[in-house]
Amino acid sequence: MSLLTDPFSLEFVQRALLGGVLVAVLCAVAGTWVIVRGMAFLGEALAHGMLPGVALATVLGFPVLLGAAASAVVMSLGIGVLQRRARLSYDTSIGLLFVGMLALGVIVISHAGSFATDATAILFGDILAIGTDDLLVLGIAVAAGIAAAALAHRSLVALAVDERVARVLHLRPRLAQTVLVGLVTLAVVASYQAVGSLLVVGLLVAPAVAARQWTERIPTTMALAAVIGALAVAVGLLVSWHAATAAGATIAATAILAAGVSWGLRAVLDAAPRRRPVLDLVPS
Repeated sequence: MSLLTDPFSLEFVQRALLGGVLVAVLCAVAGTWVIVRGMAFLGEALAHGMLPGVALATVLGFPVLLGAAASAVVMSLGIGVLQRRARLSYDTSIGLLFVGMLALGVIVISHAGSFATDATAILFGDILAIGTDDLLVLGIAVAAGIAAAALAHRSLVALAVDERVARVLHLRPRLAQTVLVGLVTLAVVASYQAVGSLLVVGLLVAPAVAARQWTERIPTTMALAAVIGALAVAVGLLVSWHAATAAGATIAATAILAAGVSWGLRAVLDAAPRRRPVLDLVPS
């Protein structure tokens, strides 16, 4: 048992575990809607779209989380503007801004001379460096995310079913879409320090994919995804400790492995022949 408990006796690992669990809960709430609405590309684009804000904040000495949030908000607003004014499709708007923001971030990173270590933290995260202040920010983000999802639940469900129906029922589908983009933005920004911009989509999507194999109800999927994400954080930290691997990458890989295992088990159970009732075997 000491192999399983020894790493978690250290305070910085305990903070990493608590921070990772908070991230898992927030990603479960946003990630469930991402899966239901088929918006995984948005999560990936926002994760990369944070790069210029994070890079500028690092170079100028501003709080990194503030730079990530500002950059993600600019990208979210830009997607809406391109859709409405330029009459571009949702995917096209995301793709254009995704490439543009990523290119701008790389330009900033390449222009800064001594940026190698910071770039690594930006791309792959540093969950073991989570402090008390970070836990407070994560706690507030989780509370805000759950509250927003609960208040907009009916509108989000109607939007997922049919946007025209939502409009007829006066459930304001455009506002629901804005809330959903805000949820994804909040989850991506809050998860940034834990797993970095390149790996955040794994924690956002994989636990929800794993949970979706076993339940169709939205609240149940969120709860199960939070449990799976929290377990992925604990197992990932444990494996990274003993295998001397990057903690954020190991957590993301564990979450994706959980999704694969869940899908495999569901497929095996669905393919298994069901035993016919005894009465059906008796000739009439």
